[in-house]
Amino acid sequence: VLDLIRELYPLRSCRGVITPEGVASGKYRLCLDYHIKRCCGPCTGHVDEVAYRRHIERVKDILRGDMSELLDHLRKEMEELSSQLRFEEAQTVKERYQLVERYCAKSVIVSQTIGDVDVFGVWDDGGDEVFVNYMHMHRGAVVRSVTLQYRRSMDETVAQLLSYAMAEVERELGAVYDEVIVPEMPDVDMPGVTFIVPQRGDKSKILEVSERNARQHKIDMLKHMERNDPEQRTDRLLERMKADFRLSELPRHIECFDNSNIQGTNPVASCVVFRDGKPSKKDYRHFNIKTVEGPDDFASMKEVLTRRYTRLVNEGQGLPQLIVVDGGKGQLSSAVEALDEMGLRGAIAVVGIAKRLEEIYFPGDSVPLYIDKNSESLRVVQHLRDEAHRFGITHHRNRRSRSQTVSAIDSIKGIGEKTRQALLTHFKSLKRVREADLDDLASVIGPSKASIVYNAFHPEGDADGDNYENVNINS
Repeated sequence: VLDLIRELYPLRSCRGVITPEGVASGKYRLCLDYHIKRCCGPCTGHVDEVAYRRHIERVKDILRGDMSELLDHLRKEMEELSSQLRFEEAQTVKERYQLVERYCAKSVIVSQTIGDVDVFGVWDDGGDEVFVNYMHMHRGAVVRSVTLQYRRSMDETVAQLLSYAMAEVERELGAVYDEVIVPEMPDVDMPGVTFIVPQRGDKSKILEVSERNARQHKIDMLKHMERNDPEQRTDRLLERMKADFRLSELPRHIECFDNSNIQGTNPVASCVVFRDGKPSKKDYRHFNIKTVEGPDDFASMKEVLTRRYTRLVNEGQGLPQLIVVDGGKGQLSSAVEALDEMGLRGAIAVVGIAKRLEEIYFPGDSVPLYIDKNSESLRVVQHLRDEAHRFGITHHRNRRSRSQTVSAIDSIKGIGEKTRQALLTHFKSLKRVREADLDDLASVIGPSKASIVYNAFHPEGDADGDNYENVNINS
């Protein structure tokens, strides 16, 4: 609204007293606001007192929501200027007219056939605090809106809180009620006032807007409080997780496990750690599966948890309040079995998260829990699962690459890691090692090993008669 007023009627922002004598004598000087078109210059007579007061009246119309009268005034002014052939001035007025039209199109939320009406929307999520939004509408446009916050002290009903809000708005804002839209009948006696509890149609849409305003006010208030006190958000998140996952204490330390293998090859597992709902990457751990043969995720999960918590217990380190296992009932059962064998069942809570529908499984319960998709608890668990998957896949990929990267030199019997490094450092590539003559090789690794390497790449020149035909010399 302020932007619209500045565009249409740029009023002065200075507070000095302007007198006709001062204007006539040239006492005042134009300031920067005039030059950037933020002021119409009444201090120097660019706008006389009568015209300036008309501007003030038009601004009052805007604040009251009387846009139709303003549009009528601008249309008449535009037509009058056009009839006088003052087309440039008429164009300026036309631009103002279009500006008001665009503003009306944005501010009207329902049919303009609805006249003056007051709306009270309530957001009550069952907590101690209830938010009541008040809107005054004029011809389908919101011209006044305020949200009130109430704390229940004696289990007040919504009807009682509505009566409090209506009395406060009447007292503080001077509202005069005629037709009032409410979610339910308020606990108040107001003769001459019509209360409407809409079920459908435009008035029902207006009430939904007011209720969304009340809800958004609560969200904005919480965000503001959390910006000023970040620990408050963390505590609220952990309290939510404690309730959702049926925990006995806040899950300030959470660990998540995931397995990775390709048809049983290079099996690995990952453990990611969250503290106060955020990743603690210095505590992440990789595990190479040692005792499991083939692609057995259940046995792998049991091995990893056993190794992880046996070590934590032996070292006297703190245990997590919650373990999240990436998988369904099978992986969860293996995790529970490992905790049972270590005597940690009951000391650590454990849940499983299935990939397909994001079901949460609890030990001993065959029916999964479906958490609200917008829940912060579910987002934290999904973040844990994704981090564990990413961390595990990266380690598995690196391990698989190392096992597949075997150079021809590695296949030569009698040549170790240091010799291989010396050759590659000097010759820069395997191709140059293969093409080097015996003297060049001897100058780097000595004549004995040089003979072994040279004969491996040139079997027909083998002085000792050893057979190197089966050596893989592909780089």
